[in-house]
Amino acid sequence: MTNFTDINNTFESYQKIINFYHEHKDKNFDNISIELQNWFAANMCAALGAILDLFTEQLNFISFNKIAKTIEQVLQKNDFLTYYGKKKEIDSNNTTIKFQKLTPEDGKYFNSYVINELINRSELPKMSIAVKEKIVEAIYEIFVNAQIHSETKNIYTCGQFFPKKNKIEFTIADTGIGFKNKINKKFNRSLNATDAIKWAVEDKHTTKDVSGGIGLALLKEFIILNKGKIQIISNDGFYEFGHEGESIKLFSAEFPGTIVNLEFCTNDNDSYLLKSEIDNNDIF
Repeated sequence: MTNFTDINNTFESYQKIINFYHEHKDKNFDNISIELQNWFAANMCAALGAILDLFTEQLNFISFNKIAKTIEQVLQKNDFLTYYGKKKEIDSNNTTIKFQKLTPEDGKYFNSYVINELINRSELPKMSIAVKEKIVEAIYEIFVNAQIHSETKNIYTCGQFFPKKNKIEFTIADTGIGFKNKINKKFNRSLNATDAIKWAVEDKHTTKDVSGGIGLALLKEFIILNKGKIQIISNDGFYEFGHEGESIKLFSAEFPGTIVNLEFCTNDNDSYLLKSEIDNNDIF
């Protein structure tokens, strides 16, 4: 049995999920049992759900045998545990952003989901309609990156508002080939995972045959001002960007795909406009 304890949006927590994958990745027709204790950040359902689907594709049975009550309630409210036989609960506090398992063809639905579940949340700082549209476009580009580049079967997304922490976390995961393999294959390079991630987040770099990066250039500007965070996990690379700078690390093993996590601060009292909307005002 695997006991996940204190799973948050940290390098160490991603490493635990990677370890879990490698512990069970070669199993077939087995029962994989999971405990969730003390804390499990609900947005991490995207990463965990992606791995669990890989296990079920190999005809393993997934069971959640012991879950702390507070964790169970949240994961029933965001629909994650309904995929594993648990009853759905009503989110009367409106803190969850629903767990979704999407196909690469579900782009239009994903766009509506981002608008309704994330961008229109009252907890986010005030933004003009134009800024909201730009952020939606940027997040949609992350979906398109998974859709076109990663060769994944499914795309997983989930989020959570943490009122006590004044944060919203929003996560997108896939089980595709990752940045490193795609970039090296297309451009005949030999980049390691962290160098591949850094290449991909630079403005105008792309593995598509059209201009544009993976949608993070504008998000990086917003994150700096909002004091939020961007995390990318791909293969064995970890990249984190925030207003204090970058952090780059390597995991001891590879995640079987890519995770992009966006953190937004909700105690931000600024109002955001595009430069084209008004001179000498916030932001872009």
